[in-house]
Amino acid sequence: MELRHLRYFVAVAEELHFTRAAERLHIGQPPLSQQIRALEDEIGAELFVRSKRRVALTEAGRAFLERARRILAEAAAAAEQARRIAGGEAGELRVGFTSSLPFTSLLPGVLHDFREAWPEVRLDLRELFTADQLDALLAGELDVGFVRFTGREPPEGIVLREIHRDPLRVVLHAGHRLAGEAGLHMAQLREEGFVTYPRQLGTGLPALVRRLCAGAGFAPRVVQEAGEATTQIGLVAAGVGIAVLPSPLECVQMAGVRYLPLLDDGAHLSLAVAVRAGALPPRVAHFLAVLRRWEGEAARA
Repeated sequence: MELRHLRYFVAVAEELHFTRAAERLHIGQPPLSQQIRALEDEIGAELFVRSKRRVALTEAGRAFLERARRILAEAAAAAEQARRIAGGEAGELRVGFTSSLPFTSLLPGVLHDFREAWPEVRLDLRELFTADQLDALLAGELDVGFVRFTGREPPEGIVLREIHRDPLRVVLHAGHRLAGEAGLHMAQLREEGFVTYPRQLGTGLPALVRRLCAGAGFAPRVVQEAGEATTQIGLVAAGVGIAVLPSPLECVQMAGVRYLPLLDDGAHLSLAVAVRAGALPPRVAHFLAVLRRWEGEAARA
């Protein structure tokens, strides 16, 4: 049984006239009669009572009509859903982001605008470190990533576009001897103990801090590792050491902590949008278009 057989049946059932049904379907009347008879043979029941004067549905035909209409409606809905998903108008978009991004206006702004523009696309949001996002993109488990970019080449198969740069801040205890400075150079931190992310977490910040320290002629002395930026800030408040974090985290106001600009050249961490190389799926293209519009509006504000 094919969908066209159901369409033929419904047309005859609604017209109760084979000639009019054939005209509606743009086929000949004899082939239509043959198809209906073949359908009845396949089902094993007569669907119509035929006479020279009239065509009427049998009891079996009336029951079959209800189900046939429902099947055709479901098939049409399935086809429409598939078309909308293929066109990027529906479905799911998987978006990764780093932990500091919610502290900026970018992520809430872009997500709000995208939901407004494409309400039938479900967003699957995942907080991941940069390296984990890149791995997930390559594995096809993520569609778009907001990653921290340290200027090095991305992995093969990944395309990055820088969105903006966040200056680095030195996080100090308020009672620290340098807390009264307007800004600091890395060379002034030579004797300090650093609170940092663990290297294995895959964030690029520890590598950037090490490069800045090397440029100042020393290697950082790490006294504590913590996987969450807010934990690092709390450890600074406890006097464990100092931390170097992106400027958006300044909004984490904690008693006993000061944030000072790091003045060295290159003391910034870029935010980039990452996608797989190649032709963009429609949903990803729509998301990037919303991101570009949001960037343009933010720049004009």
